[in-house]
Amino acid sequence: MAGFVPPPRVNVLGVGISVLNLDTVVGVLRDALAAGQRGYITVTGVHGVIESQSDEALRLIHNRSLLSTPDGMPMVWMGRFAGHKSMGRVYGPDLMEAVFEWSRSSGATHYFYGGNVGVAEELKQRLEQRFPGIHIVGTHTPPFRPLTASELADLAADVARVRPDFFWVGLSTPKQERFMAEHLSKLDAKILVGVGAAFDFFAGRVQQAPRWIQRSGFEWLYRLTRDFKRLWPRYSRIVPLFLWKAAWQLAGRRPKPLDAAGIGGH
Repeated sequence: MAGFVPPPRVNVLGVGISVLNLDTVVGVLRDALAAGQRGYITVTGVHGVIESQSDEALRLIHNRSLLSTPDGMPMVWMGRFAGHKSMGRVYGPDLMEAVFEWSRSSGATHYFYGGNVGVAEELKQRLEQRFPGIHIVGTHTPPFRPLTASELADLAADVARVRPDFFWVGLSTPKQERFMAEHLSKLDAKILVGVGAAFDFFAGRVQQAPRWIQRSGFEWLYRLTRDFKRLWPRYSRIVPLFLWKAAWQLAGRRPKPLDAAGIGGH
């Protein structure tokens, strides 16, 4: 990976979370593009870490990413406890906002993949209004199933036509992580970024939690109150499990070692 040195990682229950904050992440991405470094970025919080406890393939996907940003205050707290006082939350919507602001002057190009019907195109229109001068060169709304060979060929051809710097993926976790890891070598885009619900937030279809709730570490509770039926089965499992396992790690229990051969991208 000559020419690009990724930031260090904090081991959170066997998942390597990159030591980043919003002030440093754009510089890291700028350096990666300048060095011709390809890869994918996972925006990783409690959900992704807990799913990785029972899914070794998913854990390795996170650990072989170009970056795994600390999405959620628990990731930040674990990093600061490990001595990385500069760590700050790099949440999907905030990451998009920072990169698009930088893109106004840098000329970086973007492609949107994901969301319900019409979301990617609506997102394109809204961001072009909000960030005049940005270059969004394509959008694609996939079906709610794996792509067929012909559909993948069509997507690859469209991406090859425009060769975007950033290919933003708006699927759910862990679907988007698996998609990026599987298709990185098949898509002629430099950096794939999985940002989940950020598409719906910026398209105005879902309301974000207020900033003070985001910083409190209780955004999961806010989301639960807004979509109890869908989220309760997930949160009732992952929140207690993360608290239990994180407490054991903080008390001195060693987590799984990171896959050192893959850390930092491809």
